[in-house]
Amino acid sequence: MASSSKCCELAARIVGEGYARQGWENASVRETKLARLMEQGKLPDRGWSDMEIELTLRELSALDSNNFSANCGVGEREARLFSNIVRNRHFGLGHGIGRSGDICEVQPKAAGSSIISKLTNSMLLDTLKVAGVSRVKQCFLVPTATGMALTLCLLYFRKKRPEAKYVIWSRIDQKSCFKSILTAGFIPIIIQLERVGDELRTNLEAIKARIEELGPSSVLCVFSTTSCFAPRAHDSIPEIAQICKDYSIPHLVNNAYGVQSSKCCYLIDEAARVGRVDLFVQSTDKNYLVPVGGAVIAGFDRQLVAEVSKSYPGRASGSPTIDMFITLLSMGASGFKTLLSRRKNNFLKLKDQLEHLADRFKLHVLETKNNTISVAMTVGKEGRSATHLGSMLFTRGVSGTRVVAKNSKDIEGYRFEGWGGHTNQPFPAYLTAAAAMGMEEEEIDIFIKRLGKVLEKAKSEDIEGTNGVEDSGELVNGVSAGGGGASVVGKQDLSLPIDQRVAESDNRDKVEEELQRRTEELMV
Repeated sequence: MASSSKCCELAARIVGEGYARQGWENASVRETKLARLMEQGKLPDRGWSDMEIELTLRELSALDSNNFSANCGVGEREARLFSNIVRNRHFGLGHGIGRSGDICEVQPKAAGSSIISKLTNSMLLDTLKVAGVSRVKQCFLVPTATGMALTLCLLYFRKKRPEAKYVIWSRIDQKSCFKSILTAGFIPIIIQLERVGDELRTNLEAIKARIEELGPSSVLCVFSTTSCFAPRAHDSIPEIAQICKDYSIPHLVNNAYGVQSSKCCYLIDEAARVGRVDLFVQSTDKNYLVPVGGAVIAGFDRQLVAEVSKSYPGRASGSPTIDMFITLLSMGASGFKTLLSRRKNNFLKLKDQLEHLADRFKLHVLETKNNTISVAMTVGKEGRSATHLGSMLFTRGVSGTRVVAKNSKDIEGYRFEGWGGHTNQPFPAYLTAAAAMGMEEEEIDIFIKRLGKVLEKAKSEDIEGTNGVEDSGELVNGVSAGGGGASVVGKQDLSLPIDQRVAESDNRDKVEEELQRRTEELMV
C-alpha cells in the first residue's frame, strides 16, 4: 500500500532504514494473512496470535462510521457507546450485523462489522466441511441459542407451507428442543423411540404411519436429532431424509453439539445425498468453545439458507460474531482438527474408565454404540437415593453429570413419562457423562476418582435423595449444574470454589443435606 510505503520511508528517517524495514516487513506479514483470509474465506492453516487478531479487529473497526474521527451522526442508531469498558470489550464495533431486512446483508454504516460477519460465516462453513459435512453449501450465525434458532427455521417453513400445523418430532428429552415447536405455534407429534438392547433408536415406521394418518400436506416438517444424551442414539438421519423426500416434506435436523462428532456430521452429509435435509442447526458454545448466545443455521441449498436469513427480523447483535471471529482465527484449521481428534480419544478413555468402575461396583455401562459423545452407567439405586448421587458429585466439584431415575414432567400441557430418559419405559437409574469438545484428559481422571468415592459412600450408607431439577432446560436429576448451585451450600465462604468449601467442611453430610433440602425447595 502506498501509505504503508510512505510511513516506512518516514520511519526510516527516524530510526534508520534497517530497523524500519524490519518492523514494516513484520507488519506486512499480518496484512498478507488478512488478504488471504478475505480472498479465500477459509480457516487459516495455523491459528493467529492474539496480537494479530486484535490489530485486525482494530483495523476493521476503524471502517465503521461511529469510529470515523470526523463523523457527525444524526440518526437514531449511531453506535454511541457510553462506557469505555463496553467499547473496549467490543473493539468499538457497535453497529451489530445485518440490516432490518436481512441478517446477512451489508450495513452501509459498518463496513468493518460487515466484513467480520461475512468472514465469520465463511469460516464457519469451512469448519462444517472439515468436521465432515462436505456437501454443505451455505450457513450463517444467528445471535440466539439453539432453541430459538430452531424456532426461526420452523417459522420459515410456515411461509412455504401455510396450511401445515404438525411437526413430527422424534422424542429427545431436551426441553428447549421441544419448546421450539410450541413457541413457533405448531402441534408436536411425538414419536416414541424403539429400544434395541440398551439403546434407544428412531421408530421409522411410526414416522411414516403418522405422515400417512395426518396427510403430508398438514405436516410442516420432520424434526430429527443427532447429538443427544445416552442411552438415546442419534436419529436415523439418512432414512428420515428418504422419507421426507418421498413425501415432499421438509426435514429439520437438531445438530446441537454434533459438529464435534464425525459420525453425526457424516450422517447429515449422507442424508443430503440420499434424501432431503433442508436445514440443520448447531450451537456455537458447545462446538466452538465460545460463550452461550449463538447458533449456526446451515443447509445444502444456498437460496433456501439465504431466505431464512432474510426472515430474521431486524438487525442482530454482533457480539456472538465477534467471539466466533476471534476464536476461529485463534484456532486455525490445525487447532480445530486437534480439538476434534482429542475429543474422540477422550470419549474412548471416558467409556473405558467407566467400564472399569462399573466392574468394580458391579454396575453396568449401557451399550450405546451409536452415541459417540455421551456414556450412561447404572448407579445401582433407584428414586431419591439414585438422584442424590448428583448432589454428592456436585458438592465435589463435578458438573454436567446427569443422574436419571423414574420421573415425569409436564411441558405446556404435554406430559412426558420417564422424562430425561427419552422413553416412557425407563431404564434402571443411571448417570450420564459426555466427552465434549474442549474436555481435558485430566478432567476424566478427576471425574472417575470422585465418582468412585461417591459410589463407595453410597454403597456403605442408606442415602436420602431428592427429585430432579433442571439446568438450562435440560434434565439434571439431583442438582442443577448451572447458576444458583453455590447458594445452597449454606454457611460457608462463598468466595471459595465449591469443591474446596466441601473439602474444608467439618461435616460434609450436613452440607449435602442442606443441598438436598434447597434442591427440593426448587422443585415445589
